[in-house]
Amino acid sequence: MLEKSQLTRGGDTASALPAKRPGGMRQTSNPGAHRPLIIVVEDEQAIRHFLRTGLTAHGYEVLEADSGKLGLSLASARSPDLLILDLGLPDIDGVDVVKQVRHWSHAPIIVLSARSDERDKVETLEAGADDYMTKPFGLAELVARIQVSLRRIAFTARQDLDGRFVVGSLHVDLHRHRVYRDGQQTHLTPKEFKLLAALIRHAGRVVTQRQLMTAVWGPEYKDKTHYLRIYMAALRSKLEADPAQPKLLITEPGTGYRLATEDLS
Repeated sequence: MLEKSQLTRGGDTASALPAKRPGGMRQTSNPGAHRPLIIVVEDEQAIRHFLRTGLTAHGYEVLEADSGKLGLSLASARSPDLLILDLGLPDIDGVDVVKQVRHWSHAPIIVLSARSDERDKVETLEAGADDYMTKPFGLAELVARIQVSLRRIAFTARQDLDGRFVVGSLHVDLHRHRVYRDGQQTHLTPKEFKLLAALIRHAGRVVTQRQLMTAVWGPEYKDKTHYLRIYMAALRSKLEADPAQPKLLITEPGTGYRLATEDLS
């Protein structure tokens, strides 16, 4: 049971959870407007206040939770569009929160944490988080990452319908296994296409080296990351305008790779 004092929306106390429509859609006072719902799971009140104020000003609906258990209960009850999560919670480690959420939700999870070690980042991303920012952080960058994550979800829904990925001059037909750059068909080997498809499935999101190795080569190869560097270089040579300064296939140092989505409409 959620206590009234534990829930806030845009700074006001919420006395009850609004009913969800079938399929998880929320009731709003203006049926024509949709304010994406973000749940902030953070035990520091000052940071929660900063996030609530800043994100509300950018047009988001914000609910707060000061513990992992409350965050899980709230996420289950309200089906948010996105979660912002601290790792150092008083009751449950944030990585375990990510794992539990991933049992029943594909909502993007952006982690805000003071933990800057690369091993923590990799563990969190492999648990199912979509992005990782270290504290201190800037609101402008966080809002930009939120927008990328929400665009990725919208794109994924479209991609599931027609199997096409388009960003900049790159066009990929996932059903027919065809790739076009600047309108010209580009030949990829089966492994290169499989690697590209794995990145497309998580477009805009950091994918760890081990996740890519498992998806493309199988779990027995997950630690043989030298394969990945070779094939990523080959992909860049075929898909990037300047392979030495990639803008599409981005390296996240010590973590993995990200397929840019900034040009998605």
